[in-house]
Amino acid sequence: MTAGTAPPSPPPSGAPTAGATRQWRGVVAEYADRLPPEVGTGTVVTLREGGTPLIHSQGLSQRTGCDVWLKFEGTNPTGSFKDRGMTTAISAAVTAGARALICASTGNTAASAAAYAAKAGLTCGVLVPRGKVALGKLAQALVHGATVLQIDGGFDAALSMCRSLDESEAVELVNSVNPYRIEGQKTLAFEVCESLGRAPDVHVMPVGNAGNITAVWRGYHEEHAAGRTAGLPVLRGYQAAGAAPIVRDQSVENPCTIATAIRIGNPASWGPAIAAAEESGGSIRAVTDRAILSAYRLAAAQEGVFCEMASAASIAGLLELADAGELTAGETVVCTLTGHGLKDPDWAIAGAATPPVIAADVDTAAQRLGLRDVA
Repeated sequence: MTAGTAPPSPPPSGAPTAGATRQWRGVVAEYADRLPPEVGTGTVVTLREGGTPLIHSQGLSQRTGCDVWLKFEGTNPTGSFKDRGMTTAISAAVTAGARALICASTGNTAASAAAYAAKAGLTCGVLVPRGKVALGKLAQALVHGATVLQIDGGFDAALSMCRSLDESEAVELVNSVNPYRIEGQKTLAFEVCESLGRAPDVHVMPVGNAGNITAVWRGYHEEHAAGRTAGLPVLRGYQAAGAAPIVRDQSVENPCTIATAIRIGNPASWGPAIAAAEESGGSIRAVTDRAILSAYRLAAAQEGVFCEMASAASIAGLLELADAGELTAGETVVCTLTGHGLKDPDWAIAGAATPPVIAADVDTAAQRLGLRDVA
């Protein structure tokens, strides 16, 4: 059996017929031999998540002197990396007989949980901070049929409520405190290694609730322990300066940043994230909203990648590392872009000029487009 290939099993209902071109099957099927057995022993709830592109960045490579790649998680089914952990968490929950799910969210977890719950036929409850969730993400949770409650408080209060409900009610908590979430999210590291043929020298990523850096380190560590890679990367995590509890070494009661997906003041995976960064020889630092916004625009305008604001924290961090002389020329660097820009397009629209209105005239259009000289 080759690495990353699941044991032969009967095709699921609706699977392609024999002889059809093979498509990506989702992280549980692709990595069944590297995930807990209870995840794939029952019904696998999948939207064919994972298999996201690793995009080479010529511009960032030239600017930093490194070989820079962008792992664009915005191409997952619900537009963020959360789908990797949701397929494993909900598959395990269904196997255990769960009928209802609950999560706290700043948006992406809600969208993912709602979609996978709909696929599994489960009830889904979502608690979000009032007025603090991007409209695109809220729309996803609602359209998938989740019951969404806005609370007077931040994400941390919402998660605390969800923990209490998980203990007192017949409901499965699917935030990153659920160990199956981390198991699914570690598959990002598997894909990076398979695409590059090795582990990168440095991996840069945003840090919010801190499950991602924890999961990626586990994935790289497992790849190395299995002899599939010769080395391990240095992990560089970046929080937003206005929501940087790990950097400040204290909880932030009212986190404030334009990067809503990482607007978290008391990360659930705080300890494991610090351990992952330190074990890798890396760090968790902070970047300003100004740097995040600049990186967000750079990714879209120069790389053709429309990522959400929180994703751009990784590019902002990369540029700070380069400016500080903390990268070695020729190193292979991967930046995780955690979600798609369509999740929260307001900043893209706010930073652009209003498109002009012209007459329905070809000559006028040609002139305005700069295709002809203006008389």
